[in-house]
Amino acid sequence: MSELSQAPQTRSPLRFVTAASLFDGHDAAINIMRRLIQGQGVEVIHLGHNRSVEDVVRAALQEDADAIALSSYQGGHVEYFKYMVDMLKARGAAHVRVFGGGGGTITPEEIRELQDYGVERIYHPNDGMRMGLVEMIEDVVARAEAARLPAGQGMDSADVEIAAGRMLSAIEDGVLDDAQMTRLREAWQQAGGQTPVIGITGTGGAGKSSVTDELLNRFLASFPEMRIAVISVDPTRRRTGGALLGDRIRMNSLRSPRVFMRSMATRRQHAATNLVLKDSIAYLKAQGFDLVIVETAGIGQSDSEIVDLVDFPMYVMTSDYGAASQLEKIDMLDFAELVVLNKFDKRGAEDALRDVRKQWRRNHLAFQASDEAVPVYPTIASQFNDPGVSWMFANLCRLLREKLALPAAQWTPQMDTTLKEPRATVLIPGSRVRYLAEIAEQGRNIAARIHSQSEAAEHAQSLWQALRALADPALPEPLGLYSQALLEENTDATLQRLRRAYQEAIGALDAESLKLLREWPARLKSISDAVNQYQVRDKTIRVENYRQSLSQQMIPKIAAPTHKSWGELLTFLQKENLPGSYPYTGGVYPYRRSGEDPIRMFAGEGTPERTNRRFHYLSLGQPAARLSTAFDSVTLYGEDPAPRPDIYGKIGNSGVNIASLDDMKKLYSGFDLCAPSTSVSMTINGPAPIILAMFMNTAIDQQVEKYLKADPVRWQAAEAKIAQRFADRPRPVYQGALPEGNDGLGLGLLGVSGEELLDADTYARIKAETLQSVRGTVQADILKEDQAQNTCIFSTEFALRMMGDIQQYFVDHGVRNFYSVSISGYHIAEAGANPVSQLAFTLSNGFTIVEYYLARGMRIDDFAPNLSFFFSNGMDPEYTVIGRVARRIWARAMRERYGASPRSQMMKYHIQTSGRSLHAQEIQFNDIRTTLQALYALFDNCNSLHTNAYDEAITTPTEESVRRAVAIQMIINKELGLNFIENPWQGSFAVDYLTDLVEEAVYKEFEAISERGGVLGAMDTMYQRGKIQEESLYYEQKKHDGSLPLIGVNTFLGKDSQGVATEIELIRSTPEEKQQQIDNVLAYQAARNPLAGEAGLRFLQDTARARQNLFSALMDAVKSHSLGQISHALYEVGGEYRRNM
Repeated sequence: MSELSQAPQTRSPLRFVTAASLFDGHDAAINIMRRLIQGQGVEVIHLGHNRSVEDVVRAALQEDADAIALSSYQGGHVEYFKYMVDMLKARGAAHVRVFGGGGGTITPEEIRELQDYGVERIYHPNDGMRMGLVEMIEDVVARAEAARLPAGQGMDSADVEIAAGRMLSAIEDGVLDDAQMTRLREAWQQAGGQTPVIGITGTGGAGKSSVTDELLNRFLASFPEMRIAVISVDPTRRRTGGALLGDRIRMNSLRSPRVFMRSMATRRQHAATNLVLKDSIAYLKAQGFDLVIVETAGIGQSDSEIVDLVDFPMYVMTSDYGAASQLEKIDMLDFAELVVLNKFDKRGAEDALRDVRKQWRRNHLAFQASDEAVPVYPTIASQFNDPGVSWMFANLCRLLREKLALPAAQWTPQMDTTLKEPRATVLIPGSRVRYLAEIAEQGRNIAARIHSQSEAAEHAQSLWQALRALADPALPEPLGLYSQALLEENTDATLQRLRRAYQEAIGALDAESLKLLREWPARLKSISDAVNQYQVRDKTIRVENYRQSLSQQMIPKIAAPTHKSWGELLTFLQKENLPGSYPYTGGVYPYRRSGEDPIRMFAGEGTPERTNRRFHYLSLGQPAARLSTAFDSVTLYGEDPAPRPDIYGKIGNSGVNIASLDDMKKLYSGFDLCAPSTSVSMTINGPAPIILAMFMNTAIDQQVEKYLKADPVRWQAAEAKIAQRFADRPRPVYQGALPEGNDGLGLGLLGVSGEELLDADTYARIKAETLQSVRGTVQADILKEDQAQNTCIFSTEFALRMMGDIQQYFVDHGVRNFYSVSISGYHIAEAGANPVSQLAFTLSNGFTIVEYYLARGMRIDDFAPNLSFFFSNGMDPEYTVIGRVARRIWARAMRERYGASPRSQMMKYHIQTSGRSLHAQEIQFNDIRTTLQALYALFDNCNSLHTNAYDEAITTPTEESVRRAVAIQMIINKELGLNFIENPWQGSFAVDYLTDLVEEAVYKEFEAISERGGVLGAMDTMYQRGKIQEESLYYEQKKHDGSLPLIGVNTFLGKDSQGVATEIELIRSTPEEKQQQIDNVLAYQAARNPLAGEAGLRFLQDTARARQNLFSALMDAVKSHSLGQISHALYEVGGEYRRNM
């Protein structure tokens, strides 16, 4: 083929594959870059986040890409990029240029190392600042163009994927002359045989890619020898000539070596099929594929062009076609052999199914055909293992057999089709989908009522003051009432008129307003006296109300309002109130906890032992251990450590690697997880139910260990059992010396479960007591993961179901001191959202979880206290009030809409200073930003706070940088005089204005989300994700053009401002640590897997299929299997997450 002459042609567009690296959900940057690359007239095949080297390389070969552009923010970049260069060389594709970026996480030394190894260019933030985004992208495109292979070269490669990719490019680019094409067409026709070709078309947004992926999954599962080729056509942009070829991002089935996929651009306008599609299909049929599927771009009602190119045309549509009369304009209802009515969970879908079937009968003059005989099938392709898709697939195979005379033995799937229609999983009942709009409306009504009540109070006070001025001898106490006799006595007419007017004005005040005003003097006295005493349950709390300054001044802990006006006072009490009182605008507790600062420090690096040592270092000498845990990206994506380079490089980087119950026991060893002074926070989402089950078992086994060791005889017997268990293999151990403060608690039961050492009743008692005592938080917020963070691993519906199972388990077992979810805005902000969007999306996610749990039958006060929140604090003015607004909106909705108790009304939240505001340039300035952000948080009475270390812009924090970060909080808490006052924001005109401004902005966003069907409906259209990306791009543009001043980054530049401080110690896991984790998980599997018997994790899968409580089953599964084993078992019954563009 290399000798073939070339026909005259214009230079075809460059082709790029873009992606974020394996176990990396940071896709904001690569999304910006792929848009800019596309704008240069390039055809971009975008794979999305969390892509292995093999995923990317196979895509590049099949797509005949000229270059690969990657982002890598999660560590392991050296191994990842080198592995990619090596694989490209090994596959004979060294010509493919590799570009990368990772902010400041890839150091200049590592950039040089990778570029010397064969990476074309790694771009550092300094390059973006110096060149600008557009010029940087122009450099990428120019370098790729310079290294481009000559057209037509490589079609005779021994690598099948390279050869097919290059040949399809030659066809598409018009490289071959007419004579050559004629000969090839004849050869392809003879070799192609009877390979069937399915054509799938439909309108944009109908879910064609999801339908295609689900069909591929079923073909691969039903026919183990089948090889399938897929061609996907997307439109070319008229203005730039570039194209976004994004169908691969949705198709998990492409990992199979039995699937080949090629994306093509139309390269002409208003057309759904490529001009050379017919030749491309003929070529693929001749390559021995058993099936060819062609998916075309959705254009509109007239997209029937595909019919002439395929054997079996299919049409995918939804119920969003408008009026029933519009069906008459859809040509494909005439030509399609099978119609898929997808997204059958949408409102009006059943009516649409009736109308589409009716239209099909009209078009085909088959008026007597039964519904079963009409080839229109409802599906929910986004839902894993949808029975509607399975029934459609079974009928597709039948119709293919009938039309094309295909052999029944090879084309009849063996599958259960008892269920024939989709089973929509209704998470939020239809009658409640307007919950966000209703909360917004209710919030505004409350504000209007407060205004009205305040005016009434003001009026009542003016009348009372007039009566006092007239020296009314019967004048009641302020806010008191006249007796009826006094109102009727025969006295001065003016006085009587004033009395009645005052009485009516007091009557206009509702009971709550009167109660607040009448109780205020006593409450004011309680915070103004030297000492305040109050009851919490059966305990009397005594608080000193003042603190003496160095100037011998008495500084109040709570600064009281000095309003003389009843109206102004009532406005304060109903909009703000003192800390600890509804609506909790000033804070959820009356006073801050004495003797314990809200410090929670994030740690996680290397092995469990290494992170355990960091925890003990941070906690030494502290009155409480508040341990916030960062997991490495391998763990975040539910996988086990492995020697494959793109996995190996990430083990223990940017977090701790946890793959088994033994790892968890080591991680928290030496901390009594049931002690009131210990609280653990775990930042993990996708595999959170599995990790949480490990944690709970760790806490239980700690208490079992304490029980056994309390009696030397019991412990001796237990030791003998453990020794017997490990008679033929090494017993797991904590590697290295125990740190100061670690007494070894939790290490005694490594390799075994407590239930193996105790009788059932004793173990059950200890387990129950532990679950009721353990304290902490697991993030487990799958909604924000889908919207922003991208560590989803299971299908969204399945992941939400597991979240609900966790909370139901907590309710059933009395878990009251552990938060089952940390509803997180932090990662929404890190992905690029501004503070208003962060707050609105986070609160809307919280209310969605509330509505879902209520729909599951849980009672509001059984679960609301187990919900916590997590926000970022940046530099914007809105961050001043983010906690105040959140507390007020949450409390009002909890009380007024849900009828929740005060405990449920109190929003507890954690703040982390902004990671996005950390810059690699002038890195020492980061501490200044962090200090100001911490000030915002502490003045706003957050419940806990993590201050970022200045070097987190480029590495895992060192002990020195963490100490400085802790000192920031301690200096504010212990030295800053204004912080002696625990409500410093209250009474500020600026803060009051910002509070009302942000509250209204949140309500407007609630309404925008509600218009899209609530949070879940908005997620379907990627509303939140799109808005976050727009705001991210806006920030980046202002940062790069200098209109957003960033000191040391784009203004006030020193001579070294553009350099990274490379003398900073870079924290990376060592090869020895990585290998330790690989060896340990293999040893754990070898020792523990047999305990589950031959069935292995089948009991877990059966629990999922039966829709019983999965968390209860996970509590057992983690005792015998590793994280990766459990994740993969659940994929088979719950489905993997399908990426979005």
